[in-house]
Amino acid sequence: MTKVFSLSDVDCPVCAGKMQEAIAGIDGVISARIDFLVLKLTIEAEEKDFPKIMKQAAKVVRRIEPDCEIEEI
Repeated sequence: MTKVFSLSDVDCPVCAGKMQEAIAGIDGVISARIDFLVLKLTIEAEEKDFPKIMKQAAKVVRRIEPDCEIEEI
């Protein structure tokens, strides 16, 4: 299953790349992609794994960009 999320307060493409790489490395994530121009995060994973993945993804983005929030579209 693929879900798309919006990101807020991401100020640099390098940080977005770091987030994308870290989220892609979370257990259960098949693929992760951040489109910096529109601040969208797309994650492909099994539906049952999304709650665990999103908790970890939130920690990742806050570590890289402390003000960043992930919101489901």
